[in-house]
Amino acid sequence: MPEELARLVELVERLRRECPWDREQTPETLRTYLLEECYEVLDAIDGSLPAALADELGDLLFQILFLARIAEERGWFAIADVAGGITRKMIERHPHVFAGAPASDAQEVRQGWERRKQRSSAAADPLGSLPASLPALASAYRMTSRAADLGFDWERDADVAAKIEEELAEWRDAERAGDPEAEEKEIGDLLFSVVNLARRRGIDPESALRRAQARFRARFSKVAERARESGRAVGDVSAAELDGYWEAAKSDE
Repeated sequence: MPEELARLVELVERLRRECPWDREQTPETLRTYLLEECYEVLDAIDGSLPAALADELGDLLFQILFLARIAEERGWFAIADVAGGITRKMIERHPHVFAGAPASDAQEVRQGWERRKQRSSAAADPLGSLPASLPALASAYRMTSRAADLGFDWERDADVAAKIEEELAEWRDAERAGDPEAEEKEIGDLLFSVVNLARRRGIDPESALRRAQARFRARFSKVAERARESGRAVGDVSAAELDGYWEAAKSDE
């Protein structure tokens, strides 16, 4: 084990012995911190900030080692068991690297990965192993990716685009009929179809939406600034003026 990693493991053990707050933590209390660190890693990736990514990966690694230490104290497993388990799993699922099996491209690797996972799983539901706590957008992406790797996918991107248009038309029908439940269903289908298109085009929908949100936030901040410069709050400006401020903010980018 590298010296710095060994020091970190020793640090975690010492904190569990000597820090009152760290001694009180459980897997349940660490859930929020673990999730927060994962999202901070994503922020660093989205920002293309290597130094920030290194820092956030360190925070995430600490949470992993902390959870493994608690598990060892309870007699469940040790960090060595975690490392050994994932090593065996990766070797088993990469026969093209470790066993001389052929794989011509990344898509073939993905499909083989999913087939091997299904053969090794006792679950009848191919999607059953996806975490229930995944955010809906990420879950939709993983569902459609797994189904596609198992051979269930659209033939052409154009077919998915047509499906998006179909779902939008069905929402319009539900809206005209004044049926809120049908509207919710059709908007859900529309979002799911957009995720499918993003996946097929090699775009991570979670990342795409996060970047769209960042653009919206930056532009709307400029809209609010222009409103203040006119001596008014955003809520006191007409929709037409706000739209003009918005277009100006887009032009400034």
